Amino acid sequence: MKFRKEYDTIGKINVPNDKYWGASTERSKKFFDIGEIYVQKVLIKSIAIIKKSAAIVHKKDKQINSKIANAIIKASNDVIKGKLQNNFPLKVWQTGSGTQTNMNVNEVIANRAIEYLGGKLGSKKPVHPNDHVNKSQSTNDVFPTAMHIAIALETKSKLLPSLNLLNKELMKKVKVFKKIIKVGRTHLQDATPLTLGQEFSGYQSQLQDCITRIKIAIKEIHYLAQGGTAVGTGINTKKNFDKKICREISKLTNLNFKPSNNKFAALAAHDSIVNFSGTLNTTAVCLLKIANDIRFLGSGPRAGYGELNLPANEPGSSIMPGKINPTQSEAVTMVCVKVIGNHTGITIAGSQGQFELNVFKPLIAHNILQSIDLIADSSKNFAKFCVSGIKANKNKIKKDLENSLMLVTALAPTIGYDKAANIAKKALKNNTTLKAEVIKSGLMNEKEYHKIVDPKKMIQPA
Repeated sequence: MKFRKEYDTIGKINVPNDKYWGASTERSKKFFDIGEIYVQKVLIKSIAIIKKSAAIVHKKDKQINSKIANAIIKASNDVIKGKLQNNFPLKVWQTGSGTQTNMNVNEVIANRAIEYLGGKLGSKKPVHPNDHVNKSQSTNDVFPTAMHIAIALETKSKLLPSLNLLNKELMKKVKVFKKIIKVGRTHLQDATPLTLGQEFSGYQSQLQDCITRIKIAIKEIHYLAQGGTAVGTGINTKKNFDKKICREISKLTNLNFKPSNNKFAALAAHDSIVNFSGTLNTTAVCLLKIANDIRFLGSGPRAGYGELNLPANEPGSSIMPGKINPTQSEAVTMVCVKVIGNHTGITIAGSQGQFELNVFKPLIAHNILQSIDLIADSSKNFAKFCVSGIKANKNKIKKDLENSLMLVTALAPTIGYDKAANIAKKALKNNTTLKAEVIKSGLMNEKEYHKIVDPKKMIQPA
């Protein structure tokens, strides 16, 4: 491998000739070689969007030579389109402000722009990573702005479409199952009946509420820290730079971004992300309940609840032939546990905003983007490969309903709670039916029994 000499304020260092990064990136590779998790592509893309937007503003305001600004814009486009992806080798675990990643992007864009202008890589001429690419910016406002852009982009393009897909599949099941009456369960014990459609309507309503919460929480994410620079004062920027760059970012992303109402809060705290993560945490709780219920209701085929027939996507055992497992549910539940853990990390990290800067930004960015990605992918798969193919096992549902002792609840208003309880206990003890014990007791005849104990009348108020 051939190297070139690049330099920064620390001194000179060897950088691979075939890479566009510079001295800061090379040092970070050495000093922060921690773990195997790299900074997400969407965060790099978001930082490049900021660099492009800044160059556009500086060109319009004649603060940077048009030739240099155009080269920065062109180089930024290459990063945004993912053409230079192998030039971003840094890990998540770095300085708490994300300075190394911001400089990584600055250096790559600067060297790519230098190349476009016919200059020498690493010379910092005619494009300087700090003086030109990072002009009117600080890592302290770039990184939180990039976090917000990435969250907004991923929520719009992945998270909400996936959750909406699952929501639609659940709505379909609500309609298909609306006339199938089954045994209800509370405390894992038999309870009064409901329809399978009603049961699924509970799942769908839960998820719809989660989608609504996410849509509300994302509104806060559209306020950006950009323009606050080092500590929130906006030093080294011109008046209204924050408004101008937000307009350019909005054009590039087709999202409505605005300057944060208070830059000091935007740099020192990430409460809006903690709040947004809270909606993902609630969504994880919702999906965990839904996936587990479906997993249990599909258990069997002979020794479980067996009310649902789940799609058979793949063999379930390497030793038991013919075994099929609820794998989509299991994947979703594991994702949910991870997202709940991520939220705990974000919550603690969000509290680490000592004085003018929160120094847990890379962790927050990684956790929130991972949670978005995991919920989006697992929800889409769950909708396509499980929920859409669920069938009701009508024979098993009917058998369990007819054998349910909790139908006795319908008798209580007529014969009284105590007598009804006694009937249920006798039926359980004697392994007989409620009807047999009621008739045997002389409390009513068969005709009277069927008139009162009708599951169709028990699934809604009288």
